Amino acid sequence: MLLVIDVGNTNYVLGVYHGEKLVKCWRMATGSSKTADETGIFLYGLFETAGFDIKRIEAVIISSVVPDIMYSLTQGIRKYFHIDPMIVSAGMKTGIVIKRDNPKAVGADRIVNLVAANEIYGGPAVVIDYGTANTFDVINDNSEFITGLITPGISICAEALYQRAAQLPKIEIKKPKSIVVKNTVGSIQAGLVIGHIGQTKYIVQQLKEQLDIPNMKVIATGGLARVIDPDKKIFDILDPVLTLKGLKILYQKNR
Repeated sequence: MLLVIDVGNTNYVLGVYHGEKLVKCWRMATGSSKTADETGIFLYGLFETAGFDIKRIEAVIISSVVPDIMYSLTQGIRKYFHIDPMIVSAGMKTGIVIKRDNPKAVGADRIVNLVAANEIYGGPAVVIDYGTANTFDVINDNSEFITGLITPGISICAEALYQRAAQLPKIEIKKPKSIVVKNTVGSIQAGLVIGHIGQTKYIVQQLKEQLDIPNMKVIATGGLARVIDPDKKIFDILDPVLTLKGLKILYQKNR
């Protein structure tokens, strides 16, 4: 079995692959204050609770955009799983060409998503990941990462409103039934969600026009992707575990 771990700024996601099948998945809040022992014992407990024999884990691969968590995570895995994890980093075999001024500066999560999109769905495609930040990354039909954008995520925007506007409340992030709303909560929800829907449509339109790729697939992933397109009119493909699939592919290419 293969344990894949994607560490994001807000959450980290763990998945267990048995062959080609994803048999278990967990989503946890990211925190940098745990020790290696706390992290290892916690992960060990997840497996025990799920009824998995930890000895069946043969390898671990980690993608992370949070450096502060990596020591406790990797050391916890080494101590309690007795495995030296593979870390997604520059120089790995990916199957894609990163056409950026500084390829080493591209976030590991973005590379993993593009690897998965390229191998599973093929280019040309824009891969949109809705997380702490929203990323819009384009891969062409030559497996080249040609451009990408980063925007603030919905949760960041909601938190900023709550923190900086004294009379605005915390809200549940969901799409209202109509843009015509009559209360403060509805106003915030409409502004945030419908605003991000408009952002997504406009960015995708501009990418297709300016890159002259009208047939570009729109592939979405991330925890809030379903909020953006509940009616399935924007995305060609919604793959909630795209990053985990990419980690498995990277492990197979580099083991």
